[in-house]
Amino acid sequence: MPYHKNSQQAFQAAQQGHKQTLDAYAQSNIVKHEAAYGHELKLLKEEINETYEQINNALETATETQRQQLTQFQQDLQGIMNEVNE
Repeated sequence: MPYHKNSQQAFQAAQQGHKQTLDAYAQSNIVKHEAAYGHELKLLKEEINETYEQINNALETATETQRQQLTQFQQDLQGIMNEVNE
């Protein structure tokens, strides 16, 4: 039974990190050529990196359903990275 508990906890941490990252991205004011651009970008990238770590940890014990959702979370994060790196 501990396997399921750890799996569920890891998945929930990744899910929460994903939500926080999406919220941070939505609230960020990342506009190139503005004074706060570098700072805002750095904070967002830190948030994304933390979430990637949570997702990778969760993938180690994920069920197939969780794995599909975690893969989607990774794609979402990659989309954000692509947008801010344009």
